[in-house]
Amino acid sequence: MNKKVAFYTLGCKLNFSETSTIARSFVSEGFDRVDFSENADIYVINTCSVTENADKRFKTIVKQAQKSNPEAFVAAVGCYAQLKPQELADVDGVDLVLGATEKFKITDYLNDLTKNDFGEVHSCEIEDADFYVGSYSIGDRTRAFLKVQDGCDYKCTYCTIPLARGISRSDTMVNVLKNAKEISKQNIKEIVLTGVNIGDYGKGEFGNKKHEHTFLDLVTELDKVEGIERLRISSIEPNLLKNETIDLVSKSRAFVPHFHMPLQSGSNDVLKKMKRRYMKELYVDRVSKIKEVMSHACIGVDVIVGFPGETDEHFLETYNFLNELDISYLHVFAYSERDNTEAAKMEDVIPGNIRSKRSKMLRGLSVKKRRAFYESQIKSKRAVLFESENKEGYIHGFTENYVKVKAPWNPELVNTLHEVELTEIDEDGVVRFDFVSALSK
Repeated sequence: MNKKVAFYTLGCKLNFSETSTIARSFVSEGFDRVDFSENADIYVINTCSVTENADKRFKTIVKQAQKSNPEAFVAAVGCYAQLKPQELADVDGVDLVLGATEKFKITDYLNDLTKNDFGEVHSCEIEDADFYVGSYSIGDRTRAFLKVQDGCDYKCTYCTIPLARGISRSDTMVNVLKNAKEISKQNIKEIVLTGVNIGDYGKGEFGNKKHEHTFLDLVTELDKVEGIERLRISSIEPNLLKNETIDLVSKSRAFVPHFHMPLQSGSNDVLKKMKRRYMKELYVDRVSKIKEVMSHACIGVDVIVGFPGETDEHFLETYNFLNELDISYLHVFAYSERDNTEAAKMEDVIPGNIRSKRSKMLRGLSVKKRRAFYESQIKSKRAVLFESENKEGYIHGFTENYVKVKAPWNPELVNTLHEVELTEIDEDGVVRFDFVSALSK
């Protein structure tokens, strides 16, 4: 009888794509993949270290695995495993911790699945994480996350990602297109491009620092892949989102009018302390360019509040900046100190209660922004891709410009595209619609 393996993923879309690739390596070795809530012989936890919360959740997930099977082998991989391997190895019940270069070879470390008295650590110096492993996720019938790039050469003062994932490096164009074609054969309608800094695509493509291809080259070629109805750019730095890319998306066959650009602060003083590679004026320019060629585009924004030295004036500057900007929603993060970062040593630390208050204010602004964006789309005709989950008797989906819609549950709609007319926003802030026509089965 085959051994059973289960996976739990914390963090970003990139982690999901890598978990999926690691899972396929287990299946090819003869393991049966089961849900994390089920009894398994080995549990693999792909960790994240972007927020304090992700660190704390790790212990809870280990306990969950042990509850399902006290004798199961527990392995930790991912960013937190690279940054603090011994800390994870010391968690009761953890048998194996693998760093950035080892995680894709996890099956090589499983000579037997006998539980260890102490967690065994195999992690590299991060300078050794200089090679690229391609990944994509196909667990969801509707969309796949396609990894095109890894690592980051930026030195933002709050961020541990370069320490956890190494230098910026890219998949080859040939391999990205091969993976996209493989995904297209699975009847998956949407691909989300993911990476740590995807606008830097092309750097390190063949193990060298010069760009053989650019991000514009990548999206141009992906747009030609047959069988993919939708392509979505996940998060891209504003300084790397060029006019040519925006123009391509506006005329594209498959790329959807949805951009997510991290801002982090609307104060140039704070942006300088964060060592971001742009000022807020460039951000305004990028939003203006997108809206000029795609007035219906959805624009999401990452913002950090409570960064050391962020005064009330700085915060209000950010709030007013975002309030006046033609954006669609916010992802708000309260700053959290990370070991071995410049920001952790900075003075003028903002108290936790003030960070929470500022987060709450910006989350309220996000609700207002999303509502205004949705209202601007009422009476328009849009293409909706329906999800596969039955949520309390409803099926949900997203338009190409990321408006969330819902209708009474109908299994025949799962993973299909339909043209609809958006009619009204319901009490949950989700949009209702009338069907116009089917676009795909």
